[in-house]
Amino acid sequence: AVVSTQSTGKEAGCIDVVVEPYLIPRTEEKVALKSAITANDARPDVSARGLWTGGDKTLLDIRVFNSLAKSNMNLTLKQALIENEGHKNRAYNERVLQIEKCAFSPIVFSTTGILGEQAQKFYARVAAKLAARTRQTYQHSIRYIRQRLSFCLLKAVVASVRGFRGTKATRYDADRNDFNLLYVQHDMLM
Repeated sequence: AVVSTQSTGKEAGCIDVVVEPYLIPRTEEKVALKSAITANDARPDVSARGLWTGGDKTLLDIRVFNSLAKSNMNLTLKQALIENEGHKNRAYNERVLQIEKCAFSPIVFSTTGILGEQAQKFYARVAAKLAARTRQTYQHSIRYIRQRLSFCLLKAVVASVRGFRGTKATRYDADRNDFNLLYVQHDMLM
């Protein structure tokens, strides 16, 4: 998802797109939240200039979560998305606003491809910028982005199920693994 977000941002005309940029080291600044990331070697997933406004910098941190995990079974999909976005905001937002003086957007996906609210806004903005830059319609641009994102998420899920290439292959045991297919309708998020 990180590589897809980086290359999509570049295609949309964002400048200075960097994967895992270092944050400015903290000196004496205090952060109110205990869950905030305070380490000087903290690194969000992507930074880009020109996403929301002119040359302003935006930091993105991406999370892909399994909506079928035991920890998410008592939550609706919308609640799980909000909880994961909240976790990212608590970890980075205060520090990014105070020290970096730039915007922060948590990009949250479920393994089934459902996007969180901030991720939807991010990809809508990127699609609009891509459409203007390539003289395509917004619908073509958002479809292109969703297709790339779908393949990226699919590669991540397949890699987590079967392992990466080059590692020792293990035999699949269907009795020990339970794979459920989840079909989510758009109105379930509402």
